[in-house]
Amino acid sequence: MNDLHAPFTLTAENIEFYHENGFIHLKHVFDAGLLLHYRKIIEQPVLESAVQKGDPAERDTYHRAFIQVTNLWERNPDVREFVFGKRLARIAAELMRVGGVRLYHDQALFKEPGGGFTPWHADQQYWPLASDACVTAWIPLQDTPVEMGPIAFAPGSHGFDIGRDLAISDRSEQIISAELSELNTSVLERPFDLGDVSFHAGWTLHRAGGNNSDRTRAVMTIIYMDENMRLAEELSETQQTDREAFCPDVTPGTVINSPKNPVLFSRDLT
Repeated sequence: MNDLHAPFTLTAENIEFYHENGFIHLKHVFDAGLLLHYRKIIEQPVLESAVQKGDPAERDTYHRAFIQVTNLWERNPDVREFVFGKRLARIAAELMRVGGVRLYHDQALFKEPGGGFTPWHADQQYWPLASDACVTAWIPLQDTPVEMGPIAFAPGSHGFDIGRDLAISDRSEQIISAELSELNTSVLERPFDLGDVSFHAGWTLHRAGGNNSDRTRAVMTIIYMDENMRLAEELSETQQTDREAFCPDVTPGTVINSPKNPVLFSRDLT
């Protein structure tokens, strides 16, 4: 369990790579056995949700892409232990060059065997946050070869003004793909070993292929934000939905300091 909290060594080159490209894929962040332990805990509520969603063939593109369950930390103390781990939180703070981070929310993303692709999008389109100081940790809970649909990034796209008003959909896939092609932007898609973790900025464009294997692609994500992040006025219905779900009773313009958004790492507290 110490692996959840012990510091992970980042180099200056790691941090520079993140700022230049908007993401980084880190090797061997966790021991494989630790992640297999937590997969057993995380998958139960996710599989219950999958039953509720019914036949994948009858879903739209978004819901064929994955089964999504948020804020598992509030449901299960063992998941809370994982989400509140200081190792990932400290990495997030160091990558963003901020003094500390608080939780925006966690999110399990399970892509079933035969599950569809995840369209191009930028996460921060959904988030009513006043600055860009936010990052998602993408944590696969098994080895994830390309055939299972690992996350893929457009390097440097956090600096592009592309797709920032597009929710995940067939339309976002079509428009963003065409614009990236016109800009001759590369796409980085790599397999993940169990224990690898990637981090990507809120405006970094990313997607994932379909799961063409006979196994479920299980992923846990944790979204971190600067501990001093303020709530912005909602710009869309989706942002209003996110505010109500993940930072209720917070007034726009104030620090998102609610019971749902605890500080997970701060240099002031260490």
